[in-house]
Amino acid sequence: MTVAELQPYKMSFATGGLLQNESIEVARLHAPSEAWDATLRRALEEGVTSLPKAASRRRTLREIVNRISTLDDEELNCLVEVADRQDQQALLWLATCRAYRFVREFATDVIHERFLSFQLDLPLESFDVLFAAKAEWDEGLAGISPMTRAKLRQVLFRMMREANVISDDNRIQSAYVSPRLKAMLAEKSPRDLVLFPGLSREGGTV
Repeated sequence: MTVAELQPYKMSFATGGLLQNESIEVARLHAPSEAWDATLRRALEEGVTSLPKAASRRRTLREIVNRISTLDDEELNCLVEVADRQDQQALLWLATCRAYRFVREFATDVIHERFLSFQLDLPLESFDVLFAAKAEWDEGLAGISPMTRAKLRQVLFRMMREANVISDDNRIQSAYVSPRLKAMLAEKSPRDLVLFPGLSREGGTV
């Protein structure tokens, strides 16, 4: 069983969307040897996000840190110094999939499998089907209210559109990343290629 499979289901991603601009700024603030809590404090002090309420600012920045802290130093440097907007979106989608087991499983069990079978439409109900299946044996998921589940679905589909995983009309799109980023992922974490439709056409589990 992999680390991702042992990870508990955290469902705190119901904030904003991909949060691309703010994530880049937080990543830029982070020093390689710095604790992420220190980065979070400095991001709050420097007003990285312009949300009016302090609680909302802290919640959003904590969410960003939860995601991008899954990237290693090379990936963070690529995010800040090398990547264009499209590669930045891909790296932030990767970080979200690493931070949230459910998002990763949706990417691998639903999006990847539908892409391989040429079922490129992604109905909203696909979220509900996977959620219900996981909730049958996970008490944390089972306890989530229908209203919160609908919000999570809305945010996940928004993130996927912003990451160019799906189109505006909810069709799965082939991933386009730079050769540099693809090579880096293939060398460092080849299992993550399956998170990007078309980068890995293997049908096996991840």
